[in-house]
Formats: sequence, C-alpha cells, structure tokens
Amino acid sequence: MSKNVGSIFTALKAGIMKHSPDILIGMGITGMVSSTILAVKATPKAMALIEEKKKELKTEKIPAGELAKIVGKCYSFATASGVLGVVCIVGGCSVKNKRNAAIAAAYSLSESSFKSYQEKTLEHIGEKKEQVIREAVAKETINKVPIKESEIIVTGKGDVLCYDSISGRYFKSSMEDIRKAENNLNRRMRDENCISLNEFYDEIGLREISIGDLLVWNIDNGYIDIDPSTQLTEDDRPCIVLNYRNMPKYYYDTSW
Repeated sequence: MSKNVGSIFTALKAGIMKHSPDILIGMGITGMVSSTILAVKATPKAMALIEEKKKELKTEKIPAGELAKIVGKCYSFATASGVLGVVCIVGGCSVKNKRNAAIAAAYSLSESSFKSYQEKTLEHIGEKKEQVIREAVAKETINKVPIKESEIIVTGKGDVLCYDSISGRYFKSSMEDIRKAENNLNRRMRDENCISLNEFYDEIGLREISIGDLLVWNIDNGYIDIDPSTQLTEDDRPCIVLNYRNMPKYYYDTSW
C-alpha cells in the first residue's frame, strides 16, 4: 500500500514539475480574475464606510490618510490576489523562457553533431553511396506513415503525390510549384534575413503547424534547399518525398 502511495506521489510530483509553467500562468489568471471579483464585491462596503466617515467627521471631504485606511482595508484581499496573480504569471513565463533556452541549446548541439556526422559519412563512403543511403531513408520515412491511413491534402497546386518529411503529411502539388515557392522565399530571405517553416507551408498550400514559427531558415545558415526523392508508397503509388539539405533551425526569441 505504501509503495502505491509513493508511486502516486512521485507521478504527481513529476506531473506538477512538467506542467509548472502552465499551472503558474493558470493560477495567475485565476488570481487576476479573483482580484476583479473581490474588488467589485468590496466597492459597496467601501462606499458605505466612506459615507459613515463623512457623517462622523461632519464633512464631505475626508482627509487623504483616513480615506486610504478605509480603501486599503476594503480592497486588501483584492490587492493581494492581484499581486499574487502577477507574480504567478511572471514566474510561469520565466520558467517557460528558461526551458525554451535549454531546448534551443540542446537542439543546436544535436544539430551540430548531426551535421558533423553527415560530413564525415560523405567523406568516408563517397557521394554516390551517401545518395543511396538518403534514398533508403526517404523510402523508410514514407513506409512509417502508411498512405492508406493518412489524409492527402489537396493544395490546388498540382496533382503529384508528395510527402513532407518534417510534418509527416501527404499532399498533392507539383515539383514546379514547390521549386517556385523555394525560390520566392529564398529571394525574400535576402531582404528579411529569415523565413519560417510556416511561411514555406503557406507558400506551398499546407496548413501551419504549432512549432512552425519557431523553426526558421536564416540567411547566415543558408537558404532553403529541398532535396526531393521519388519513392513508391506501400500501394505502389509514385510519391515525391521532400527532404531538406539545409534543415530549418530552432529559433528562440529572448525578447519575450
């Protein structure tokens, strides 16, 4: 019995730690809402006390010090709730920012290691064998996402079956339109410095994804460079698999 209680406590603690930013922000919003409700409820009482004080002092103008005491007493809980709400929201955002910074650092390290691995692989086995490996990886990629169990998105930009290796989506398009999108965005990148993955998806007629604004191609790290591979799906349909020689990088904005 004690072991079960211990396991439940451990799982609960892990869950709270994992979702602590969301919990803090949720508590903060609740605190702000509660502050408003408490303030509304306290107003009639404050008005009544002010009127009593006016009668007691036989004046329409209450000294600032007396007025502050009355208002402070009536609105103390509302003020405390509001302050606590702000503290929780700031704390939640701070934890999120620290985690995002850690994710960005880990992503950068992983990406650097993977790039070194690719370069050494190409150096040791040669370009032709490396191409064979990439083709095999593309084949395995679509095999893991059976087309029979997947939605095929109609973009209105062509009738060729395509598969995006980043988002794992099948869609109808054409290589001409995809290359056109790639070239248009690369031209924009010269002026705007970076292009997000979601902007690329918009250009080729796909819906945005949740992390798509945080994955970007930056002018300093290279242009969008699509590496298409023609494969057969499990039901023998030709499919263009979109791989990327230059993957979009995780972008962490420290300004928020």
